Amino acid sequence: MTKTMGTIIAPAAAMTLAEAALVAGVLLSLTGSPGLATDLPTKGTTPYVTHFVFRPLMNVDVPGVGTVTSLEAVGPTENLKGEKMLDKMSARCEALSVESGAKKYIDGACVLADADGDKIFSTFDTRDLDKSQPDMSCGTHLITGGTGKYAGISGSEPFACNSMPALAGAGGYTAMDIPHNTSWEIKK
Repeated sequence: MTKTMGTIIAPAAAMTLAEAALVAGVLLSLTGSPGLATDLPTKGTTPYVTHFVFRPLMNVDVPGVGTVTSLEAVGPTENLKGEKMLDKMSARCEALSVESGAKKYIDGACVLADADGDKIFSTFDTRDLDKSQPDMSCGTHLITGGTGKYAGISGSEPFACNSMPALAGAGGYTAMDIPHNTSWEIKK
């Protein structure tokens, strides 16, 4: 027995297998990735590090008065406990670095994206320090939301800033490891 589709003739068993594969693919795309979504707890504390490369985008410098620099930072995350949460995500941040007199701070926002394309959004401020975690003395991220499996996420991420050796080449690029100690919750 054969089935005709346009000008293609194929055995019925092969067409049935192809149809089943197509239906399975459509159903999987509608339900999302089952791997992490079913294993993801609704709250936790997660230590992780982001291995960042910083790239200066623009700079305004008034000698003797102040400097402001816009920065982009990109890099992968690594869960320090070997767990799935906040591990192997792609981080991208936009920041504003201000130096004027005794004031020196960096404010910005970050997006972490996992392999499924689901995202976590946070803002950060290097003036906001969690005094209960003295090792995290560089600032705090506030998780404000997410998409996909992270929809409804919120939390706080005190962080440290560990400078890395200077990068080769021109452009003013720098590298830094940023360890975080994240307390988070997902409310559906």
